[in-house]
Amino acid sequence: MTKSNSNNMEVPHAKDAMNKLKMEVAEDMGIPLSDGYNGDLTSKQNGSVGGEMVRRMIKNQEEQMSDRSSNSSK
Repeated sequence: MTKSNSNNMEVPHAKDAMNKLKMEVAEDMGIPLSDGYNGDLTSKQNGSVGGEMVRRMIKNQEEQMSDRSSNSSK
């Protein structure tokens, strides 16, 4: 039986980019996220950072898909 870990990344070499995005989002939201321990933050704060990260990743992917679609129709 394999152990499942939700912290495993599908694309391991993207870890640095994900950490950078997380720090940018936290800064934009005024949440004092730091490298390392963040147990002093509330679940709401941590969840809002994660939710905003997902929104930005989806928006970025939609823009890339739209760009590809408009470029292929030329």
